[in-house]
Parts: sequence; C-alpha cells; structure tokens
Amino acid sequence: MQKSKNAFTMIEMVFVIVILGILAAIAIPRFAATRTDAEIAKGRSDIASIRSAIVNERQTQLIRGVSTYMPRLSTGVAGDNLFTGSDANRTLLMYGISADEWQNTATNAGTSDTYTITINGVSLTFTYTVADGKFSCSTTAGNDAQDALCENLIN
Repeated sequence: MQKSKNAFTMIEMVFVIVILGILAAIAIPRFAATRTDAEIAKGRSDIASIRSAIVNERQTQLIRGVSTYMPRLSTGVAGDNLFTGSDANRTLLMYGISADEWQNTATNAGTSDTYTITINGVSLTFTYTVADGKFSCSTTAGNDAQDALCENLIN
C-alpha cells in the first residue's frame, strides 16, 4: 500500500515562515520611507504652487497698474482653505490648500503672514513677506532636521 502525502511537513512550513519574515523585514522600512517621500513631494508641490501663484498674481496686478504684492495670502477666517488670497479682488489659488496640511500660525496684517507645515514630525515655518513677495522657509538655529527638510522642500 502506497502512502499519499497531502500536507506540508513542519520543516517546509518553518522555511516558508522564515522567508515571509525576511521579506516583511525588508518591506516595512521601505514602506515608511515611501510615506515620508510622498509627504515631501506634496510639500514641494504646495510650495511651488504658492510661489507660482504669488508671481502670477503680481504680474496680473502690474498689468492693471497696481505695483504692490498681495497683502495677505489668506483671509484668516477659521476653517477656510489657505492661500486663496486676501480679498475678493485678488485671488491667489482658486481652490486653496486644505488647512489640515498647513496652519496659518500668525498673521501680521500688512507686513507678513506665517504658515507652518509638519512633515514626518518636523514643523517648518514659512513666512510670506509683503514687501518683496517672498515665501521663504525659516528654521530654528542649530536644528539640523529642520534645515535638511527645509532645503529638501525648496530645492
């Protein structure tokens, strides 16, 4: 009588579990890095859109004979999308950026707006200066994580 083998042996099961464990150990850290890369790419995209919109709005106003930069990037109304502009006559981004991603941390009407974005646990502050229309990243002195992330976002 011939004995049929319809099941895996214990050694075969152990080998499969070990191989799956090795693959998981490689894949999980890569997945975490991919998420951080995606957050950085989203931040870069937002910053590029904001800067482009500032230049576009400035050019539009120059054609109309107005030589000033937009006084504020957002209305400051709680719950609104950010970077839509300061009033109905001067629109920055038509749909804005969700206030979940960026926070309007402080406003000094007429001189500058300050916004914060947090990526991978690191908070960065961006300041819009009305005098020259610059939207720039500012970091805390000696904070290498902020410096590196800021450099990564603006370049």
